[in-house]
Amino acid sequence: MEKSIKVYKIDASNKILGKVAAEAANYLRGKNKPDFAPNIVCKEKVLIVNASKVTITGRKLLNEKYYSHSGYLGNLKSISMKDLFEKNPEMVMYKAVYGMLPRNKLRKKYLKKLEIKKEE
Repeated sequence: MEKSIKVYKIDASNKILGKVAAEAANYLRGKNKPDFAPNIVCKEKVLIVNASKVTITGRKLLNEKYYSHSGYLGNLKSISMKDLFEKNPEMVMYKAVYGMLPRNKLRKKYLKKLEIKKEE
């Protein structure tokens, strides 16, 4: 008999971006369980809803920049958090959770269990 996979649902409306991202990262890693082990990927999934209603404090909207590079000379592109949040608030949340996870081979496996929705 198989167990059903538990889904942690986080409502991001009127919450601070970093606190929601930290909570999601802890659920993805399984740090809320008594049998936590850093080398084990949990079966639980995390669903973040209302990502467009999250609160961003300070001057991060103006000062924070995201960079991407295609690999060709002169193709470094940057976009401010404000522009990216207006265009795609799910990507801002994704990048925040991405930065909260450990930098190892398990990061990609953790992120496969993350789902972000703009509105509920």
